[in-house]
Amino acid sequence: MTQTLADMRRDYIRDGLSEAQAPAEPFSLFKQWFADAVKTEQPPVEPNTMTLATVDTDGRPHCRVLLLKGLDERGFTFFSNYDSAKGEQLAARPYAAMTFFWPSLERQVRIEGRVERVTAAESDAYFQVRPLGSRLGAWASPQSQVIKDRAELERLLAQVKERFLEQAPHCPPHWGGYRLLAERVEFWQGRASRLHDRLDYRLHDGVWSRERLAP
Repeated sequence: MTQTLADMRRDYIRDGLSEAQAPAEPFSLFKQWFADAVKTEQPPVEPNTMTLATVDTDGRPHCRVLLLKGLDERGFTFFSNYDSAKGEQLAARPYAAMTFFWPSLERQVRIEGRVERVTAAESDAYFQVRPLGSRLGAWASPQSQVIKDRAELERLLAQVKERFLEQAPHCPPHWGGYRLLAERVEFWQGRASRLHDRLDYRLHDGVWSRERLAP
């Protein structure tokens, strides 16, 4: 018998999250959780997969799945086409939220904050380590624009391959990185009976505070 949506549930019993386990700032805890995810999550799950939410000029939210490609004391870095829908939304309203979910660990992290572009040098450095196909694709795809069919995309790719036949593709001016400067980070650890642990970090005047939220 097919399981109904109402009956789809699992109980979370793997771990807990106490204040004693949590540092005064969120970055070291995120790095530890991410390291745990790298060791624990199995394909096809990619530990650096996240959902990124942005808002357009009409106040309508938009979500999509991306990959985290950098993390340091400045923030969380991802890359995209600046002329894409998300690029236009971030240009108009430079704030975003990202969510990581690691099912094997029964953990989720939500991050919110202002978004800025990384430097051209940072974008170029990452672009050069991407696979060749991804670099060519960044030139070929008019991301988020309407195209006639798959054949049109293949034609654009063929033109790009011809252009860079004798030279390595450099970073396009319309492509590069964004850094989310975290202002709020919430760590969620699944617990039994939906009584989950939630520790919420917020940044005020350069100082992080930490509070427990009810599940």
